[in-house]
Amino acid sequence: MITTDLAPGSPCWIDLGAPDVGAAAAFYGAVLGWQFEPMGGNMEGGVFRKDGKTVAGLGKLTEEGARSAWMIYYCVTDADASTKAVERGGGTVRVEPRDLGEWGRMAQYSDPLGGQFAVWQPGQNAGFELADEPGSLSWVELYTSDAAAAKEFYGSVFGWQYSDMEMPGGAGTYTMITPAGQPEERMHGGLMQVRPEDLSLTGGRPYWHPVFDVTDCDAAVARVTEGGGSVQMGPADMEGVGRLAVCLDPSRADFVVLTPAQR
Repeated sequence: MITTDLAPGSPCWIDLGAPDVGAAAAFYGAVLGWQFEPMGGNMEGGVFRKDGKTVAGLGKLTEEGARSAWMIYYCVTDADASTKAVERGGGTVRVEPRDLGEWGRMAQYSDPLGGQFAVWQPGQNAGFELADEPGSLSWVELYTSDAAAAKEFYGSVFGWQYSDMEMPGGAGTYTMITPAGQPEERMHGGLMQVRPEDLSLTGGRPYWHPVFDVTDCDAAVARVTEGGGSVQMGPADMEGVGRLAVCLDPSRADFVVLTPAQR
């Protein structure tokens, strides 16, 4: 589970780069019950809150040729050391480590096959204030064409612990991820190998996406389509997991909505 007691190597922040900030704010507000708080000034963006607690960020997509997507940030104690680990592992530095005032220090990368992710070295701001509750992040997933290479790379950067399980119907192996030194109940995500043609959303590159907890998956999916988004898969029941759907927002940023089985 993802918590706000942020262990090194666990997700601590997410943000969305969107071509239309106002439209994205309205869409996620309707789907997840988020309130958008603009930054003000000349900054086009802000933060999402759920019941007064910060859950995510939103900014203007400015990178030429980039697709709208959610970025997952992992908590680290030293962003510069993480950058060196990324480079040693064959990854690419997209944004060099930089200070964001007194809030913290961040950097963004691509793994050796092109999957994008980021790190956050907390300062005054540790990260999101709500997790694993309705309307917040509850899991993260990587789709990749080479699971073995992904496990080796991310293990070298974050020291993650892995456990594999076979998916029903011979659908392949799902690898679950736990931060270094943490018990299995602190699992925060998974990775799975897919065919290169299944990565059409990114032109064949691996990608991470967030899983958001919702109280009613079918109702959330209805709000997705009403808001101009679409559904790639589901809603479907997954034994031991819950009811979920893989969705795209109106700008084709991907995310999952999940009503956990234990609810």
